[in-house]
Amino acid sequence: MKRVTLQDIADELGISRNTVSKAINNSDGIAASTRDKILQKAVEMGYKQFSYVNSILGSDAAASAPASQQYQGEIALLTAAFLTQSHFASTMLDKFQREISQAGFTMNTHRITKENLSTMTLPYTFRKDLVKAVICIEMFNYEYGKMICELDVPVLFVDGPVKRDGSYLPADHLFMDNTTEITRFVNDMLAAGKKRIGFIGNYNHCQSFYERYAAFRMAMLMADVPVDERFVYCTNRVDEIIESIAGLEQLPDVFICANDFLAGDLIRNLFTIGKSVPEDVLVLGFDNSPESRIYRPALSTVHVHTQVMAISAMQLLISRRHEPSLDFRTVHTETELIYRESTRLE
Repeated sequence: MKRVTLQDIADELGISRNTVSKAINNSDGIAASTRDKILQKAVEMGYKQFSYVNSILGSDAAASAPASQQYQGEIALLTAAFLTQSHFASTMLDKFQREISQAGFTMNTHRITKENLSTMTLPYTFRKDLVKAVICIEMFNYEYGKMICELDVPVLFVDGPVKRDGSYLPADHLFMDNTTEITRFVNDMLAAGKKRIGFIGNYNHCQSFYERYAAFRMAMLMADVPVDERFVYCTNRVDEIIESIAGLEQLPDVFICANDFLAGDLIRNLFTIGKSVPEDVLVLGFDNSPESRIYRPALSTVHVHTQVMAISAMQLLISRRHEPSLDFRTVHTETELIYRESTRLE
């Protein structure tokens, strides 16, 4: 069977390949109606990650399920955070909800409070008799995750607790690729003569932060360039380390931050000690949040393809419902390094 390409989709719709690429990768500069039309055609034609939707639901169901479709039940979203503060969750969940509704599911959000975590209880809004599957976002407590995995329904973690000691929750996991573009960035900086590279972020916070930190460490190791430990800060509070940074005899050439919000905080706090980006130090974030474009300077970052993550989340949950005995799967979706002013070399 011939592999479907972006050009094939473009030809079917009579539009440019670049427009199709923007829709698939959730890039700016494309109307929502056009994006939806392209993604629907991609599902119909079985493009890459979307091909599972055809095989599980059938092409017609995936493209335009009738309003009278039989109700399948609730997919429960469990989260310990306010998702409006998450860098990629809001846009991903918007697409995810539209996809599962076409398959006959509803999605209800259940907030996990500190009391729920301490008492190992589910929110009172959670009705196990109605829930057909669970998706967990910003859920990084390992013991609570174990309890969720014992509910006897399909469970998907988008990101999850750190696995540095080998502990692994018995569930499917979905991540963005946290390694490839960090590795590319480190090697680009080394090639430009920037060898003093630091990292800011609590790499014990979640698996994605840990993978970004590990990618930084491994890239430096493989290039045989030592990491100066004075430039590594395991914290998500830049305001608490700015005095330490100010006390350095020499700033690093580059700071890699675990996400865009940390990078933005770093840029603001450096200004308070008379340092500027990129003149005194280069800064990279991660997630390509909307804020990254309006920081001054505009922030170099790593783009997360939220549309693809939404489709992948649906595939993982629906296929788990159809085949409960499948081995647990860990999926990483592609990311893209974006250079902006915060890493301008000259």
